[in-house]
Amino acid sequence: MLLHKITLTDFGAYQGEQFLNLKTRPGRPIILIGGLNGCGKTTLLDAIQLVLYGARARTSGRGNRSYENYLRESINRQADPKHAHIVLEFSTIVEGEERLYKVRRSWEVNGKTVREFLTVLINGELDLVISDNWADHIEDLLPLEAASLFFFDGEKIESLADPDRAAPVIESAVYALLGVNTVEQLRTDLLALQRRQKISEEDKQILKIHDLEKQIEEARQVSADIKQKQAGLSEQILQAQDIFDKADESFASAGGSLYEQRAELEAEENQLREQLKNVSDSLASNTAAGPLPLLLLSEQITSVKQQVDKEHAAMQAAQVLDTLSQRDHQLLSSISNVIPADGLAAIERFLNEDRRERAVDAEIPRVLNFPSDALTQLASIKEVLQGEAARARELVAEAMRLRERLNLVERKLAGVPDKQTIAERIVARDNARDHVTLLVGALQRLDEERDTVLRRIDLLNADRERAYKGRAQKVAETEHAARIITYADRMRSTLEKFGEALLQRHISRLEVAVLDSFNRLMRKNGLVSDLRIDIEKFMITLVGPDDNELDPARLSAGERQLLAVSLLWGLARVAGNHLPSVIDTPLGRLDSRHREHLVQRYFPHASHQVLLLSTDEEIDEYLFSKLRPSIAHTYTLVHDDTTFTTTVEPGYWWTAGAPHVA
Repeated sequence: MLLHKITLTDFGAYQGEQFLNLKTRPGRPIILIGGLNGCGKTTLLDAIQLVLYGARARTSGRGNRSYENYLRESINRQADPKHAHIVLEFSTIVEGEERLYKVRRSWEVNGKTVREFLTVLINGELDLVISDNWADHIEDLLPLEAASLFFFDGEKIESLADPDRAAPVIESAVYALLGVNTVEQLRTDLLALQRRQKISEEDKQILKIHDLEKQIEEARQVSADIKQKQAGLSEQILQAQDIFDKADESFASAGGSLYEQRAELEAEENQLREQLKNVSDSLASNTAAGPLPLLLLSEQITSVKQQVDKEHAAMQAAQVLDTLSQRDHQLLSSISNVIPADGLAAIERFLNEDRRERAVDAEIPRVLNFPSDALTQLASIKEVLQGEAARARELVAEAMRLRERLNLVERKLAGVPDKQTIAERIVARDNARDHVTLLVGALQRLDEERDTVLRRIDLLNADRERAYKGRAQKVAETEHAARIITYADRMRSTLEKFGEALLQRHISRLEVAVLDSFNRLMRKNGLVSDLRIDIEKFMITLVGPDDNELDPARLSAGERQLLAVSLLWGLARVAGNHLPSVIDTPLGRLDSRHREHLVQRYFPHASHQVLLLSTDEEIDEYLFSKLRPSIAHTYTLVHDDTTFTTTVEPGYWWTAGAPHVA
């Protein structure tokens, strides 16, 4: 396929009619289109996809909008009446002959509705049949899955730099672009052929089966549409989550976690202060109003107790002294007749000495005169003071613990930022989190919707199988039908083995092509010695010079971008399709050496026709001089900031006014 010309009329920022001559010639495959950010480079890429695929086009500006709203908002704001159209002219080989196609897609706003029109001219003549069935026809010329590998921008290259995101692209490319799905389609067609042999064309149940087939196809289309929306939402969620993570990190770095705990910290501070006050009050009450201060007089209290004990003993001695004298006289009189005189004298001496000692104790001066009924209280005061001291120590320990905790809480509160400082970060984080939640909710609803559709497909398949089996039991199989079924089974088995072998062969060729492309573009020779692609999960594994797996995270952002470009280049080389490549802003994260390698080694060889959309910083004057020998035409997209419109001017920044580079 070779693009000849594209004309945009009131599409997006392009006011009026703007066109680009896209024809190339041998040795000069590049059409260089320059434009600053926001000038309409991506809009031009969207226009090519929109004119070819309509509602199925994977345009960057559509998002989650309906196709009708997308068309409405794609009309230039200055256009009057509200009408826009895109015309793409290209040629391709069909059945050995070159055909020139001119596809015109237009739409206009009529009140609340948008009307769309599509016409296709082949070799200058209007073809109504192809115009009405263009969606099927373009799939034969350039399948949508294949086109996504030839029409790509810097954002897609960046997403492919992640091995997890690259796996679905590799799988889709291998099946769609390299023809593996053709084998699967043949197996499906053979299965359908088998089933047709099992029913009679005159059977009324055919109508039911046909209806089931139609419902299954419609349900599969709905499932495919939902899957495409899921992929888009998943990408948006990753981007939104990244924004939230950055906002959350900014919030945390500004003391956000402490700010969120401020109310709890203030409540804890008040509680601690109240508890500390209660403990202090209890301690003050215990020391001031209770017996605890008596601990200061421990020695004096001991002396008092000793004096009281002595006085009490003296009082008791005085009370019994007279009684003892009478008792001793009676005792001596009673025993004088039975005990010898020397023994009686000894007893008398002992009794006299005992009375003298008691008389000495009774002579102790009575200073305190402590009442006898208060002796018990004086004896227990020591135990009371010991208990009060233990309680005081507990209160002091509790006060110290509360004070330490209060100091910690006060330090945390001192680190809490004020609301004015943190307000913007709170809003940014909350908005980012709400956006993630909204997208995740939408994705969950899509998951549930697709699950419902898949369950319906399973039910419809079961109904169809029962219908086929029911008819097969009632209709006798003819010898011809039996032979078709038998051979179809054998052929399906053979095709299954062939498909596996074909897949392995394509994967092996793709590994070689991608590795070769990567080594051509890299400035570090020998960084990757081998590259493998898993045949089941389609994950890329890099092997370093030491024959060990190389973690893609060890590659720089620029090297991962080159790996993504190498993947696209390798797929194109293995596929062998002569399709144009449209590349939008591809040099974003590359250093000067990698940019030069890409300009010299990739762009001139990426395809027989390369539409290169670039800013002045990506393809600068130096890189332009390197690329110049391979350029067929140059254009600059000039944006008017007052009218917000873009015009197409011939020439690049350093060749302004030149219609092309010769």
